[in-house]
Amino acid sequence: MRTSEKPAVNAAAGLSGPASRKLPVPPRERKPALAALAVLLILGGALATTLLVLRSGDRVSAIRVTQQVGAGQKFTAQMLEEVQIAADSGVDYVSWSERGKVENSFATVTILPGTLFTSRMGVKQSSELGPGKATVGLALKPGQMPAGVEAGDRVQVIYVPSRSGQGQTKVLAESALVFSVGDKSRTTNSGQITVIVDSSASPEIVAFASSGEIAVAELPGAR
Repeated sequence: MRTSEKPAVNAAAGLSGPASRKLPVPPRERKPALAALAVLLILGGALATTLLVLRSGDRVSAIRVTQQVGAGQKFTAQMLEEVQIAADSGVDYVSWSERGKVENSFATVTILPGTLFTSRMGVKQSSELGPGKATVGLALKPGQMPAGVEAGDRVQVIYVPSRSGQGQTKVLAESALVFSVGDKSRTTNSGQITVIVDSSASPEIVAFASSGEIAVAELPGAR
């Protein structure tokens, strides 16, 4: 008995059946406004980045102090140097073009080397070089001055009687400002220094200094 053969499925008929029919796809809706907004955002971000990069490279000339300056001490050209800083650093800097005014001013506080000069660091009149003050030069011998004394330091001026002299050791100036240091020996703690003292004490200091009976002691904590 022959097995009945199943009729071949008509491929063409299968493709044309209801299941093979695709649903109609609605046409995509174009949104030109959103596309334009996206382009603007991209361009705006690129512009902002460019501006930040350009501004980060802006530099201005400012003033930096190169050596220690004591409170009340006058600024000199040797104490100042030009330095470049960021224009938007937020620091109350003084422009290098204003250095002439700085050289005619006096320090309000003790300023350490490497400090960026600001407008509050200088005044037109010194708190030290004024009425009732005097500058005194001292030529000191080895052992009469500690090593490392610089302009702007604070020292005690002390009377040290010689062996043949009479009297006791006493402090003549409690906290004198070292105005300048010059001709200091490289091998010994001696040399020429100028200090600012009360004018009432200057005659006695000068008299003892002429006889070599003056010594100075540094006051690091009084800077």
